[in-house]
Amino acid sequence: MDFSYDRLVGQQVRLLREKMGLTQEQLSARLQVRGCDVTRSAVAKIEVGQRHIYAVELRHLRDALETTYEELLP
Repeated sequence: MDFSYDRLVGQQVRLLREKMGLTQEQLSARLQVRGCDVTRSAVAKIEVGQRHIYAVELRHLRDALETTYEELLP
C-alpha cells in the first residue's frame, strides 16, 4: 500500500502546527477538548504518515489548526 499521500497530509499537519507555535501535546489537547481522542503519540504518527486520519478527525484537525481543508490537504 502506498502511504505517500498520508505523508504529505502529515507534513501539512506538522507545518500548520508549527506555524501556530503548538507542540504535539498541545495539538492533542486541542483535539481532545473537541471530543476527538487523538493522543500525542497519534499526532506524531499522523505527521510522519504512519497513521491514517479518519474523516471526523480531519474536521477536528481543521478546526484545531484554524485552517481550511484546502490548506490541510495538499
